Amino acid sequence: MPLAQLRRKRLVTATAAALAAASTSLLGAVGVATPSNAAAAPACGALFDDFSYDSPSDAAFRSNGWSVRSGGGGPGPAGASWSASGLSFPVVDGQKVAQLSASTNGTPGGTSQTEFLQTGMRFLEGTYASRIKFHDAPAAGPDGDHVNQTFFAIGPAQRFDYDPLYSELDFSEYLPNGGWGTSKPTNYQTSYNGYRADPWDPRNAQSEQSRSLEGWHDVVAQVAGGHVKYFIDGTLVGDHTVDDKTGTYSVYPRAAMTIDFNLWFVDLAGHSGAASTWQQHVDWVYHAKNTVLSPAAVASRVSSLRAAGSTHRDDIAAGACIPGDTGTGSGPTGAVASGIAGKCLDVKGAGTANGTPVQLWSCNGTGAQRWARTADNTLTALGKCLDAAGGGTANRTKLQLWDCNGTAAQQWQPHDGGYRNPVSGRCLDDPGASTTDGTQLQLWDCNSTNAQKWSLPAA
Repeated sequence: MPLAQLRRKRLVTATAAALAAASTSLLGAVGVATPSNAAAAPACGALFDDFSYDSPSDAAFRSNGWSVRSGGGGPGPAGASWSASGLSFPVVDGQKVAQLSASTNGTPGGTSQTEFLQTGMRFLEGTYASRIKFHDAPAAGPDGDHVNQTFFAIGPAQRFDYDPLYSELDFSEYLPNGGWGTSKPTNYQTSYNGYRADPWDPRNAQSEQSRSLEGWHDVVAQVAGGHVKYFIDGTLVGDHTVDDKTGTYSVYPRAAMTIDFNLWFVDLAGHSGAASTWQQHVDWVYHAKNTVLSPAAVASRVSSLRAAGSTHRDDIAAGACIPGDTGTGSGPTGAVASGIAGKCLDVKGAGTANGTPVQLWSCNGTGAQRWARTADNTLTALGKCLDAAGGGTANRTKLQLWDCNGTAAQQWQPHDGGYRNPVSGRCLDDPGASTTDGTQLQLWDCNSTNAQKWSLPAA
């Protein structure tokens, strides 16, 4: 990692301090809470915004939890400023978007940067996503600036060196002209444990892609089970668990964070000539609390929300909640009852590890039996999807819980009072019409018996 890149993080504390001042809810607990009465807990919910605002002074922009940064402070060149006038909401490529603009004439006093953010620190585990248009050249003026086009989440400022609660996830930091020791267009993903400010010593993990990202891209991050997984356009580009330097410090976030976008200059060394203006465009942002969604599932949910005419949604639950459907909200969430009296579709032990068996169990109203059928024909519980093991299509293929990934193994269409997996042509089945708690469910030829009767999710 280039030393120059490490040094720039010394300036992050100014951003974190500004965020901390904007929020009274600073710290969040790690992990998905397990409520004592799971049936009564709310769904974890989601945040969606497609930025259909008139201006940053729009009352809806503020009431929906957004603010624009102003004043001084890092990151960026010492003496540069942050300007609220750098945020606007034009139509780009047929869609209204958030447009960040930053400009420089090569001097700190002539450098203006833009950042906007969710003011509440209420985001921790789950799925983060945004569709962003990155630019390799300025909108006006000479090229060459070391500009950074970013999407990230960050918690409170460090209280002391190597603060164990410090949390920061940089989902995408795109430098079209390089910087931080490289001259190539480079995109970075970075997960933090903490750092020492002087001399600079970060505890982080980082991934990078040395290529142009000119144009629109879907940026997705999954934060669950001790892993932070980063995706660009559906491709996994990073899986972070511990710091790169020692392999001992967890880079999994430990405190609730804000969601931020900013456009700033890492230095002024690349500038020459007259003033230049850069832009970054954001089509939408989406966060599903405590719920792991594949990039394809995110795209499906955003498409469904827009098709329903939604421009903003925020039903993020405070405190204990039950992961599940965070799509359009058009379908109920609850138990899936079997045709075998008194039995329900159940996740063994309420486990969330990939491969946890999905079984038959006496109906009990717990979170292990709270399912949602989503717009893309998946059945979700505890933030994961009902899955045919190994992508199998044969009779007796066992069913399990797995990270939602948009594959055919996770498709379940209503069929004859139950559910059919289209790629296999087989149905969700209770082997031998068993009445024994703990019987793992399977795929089997559709036969219209009670062993294959399953209700739609219902509270």
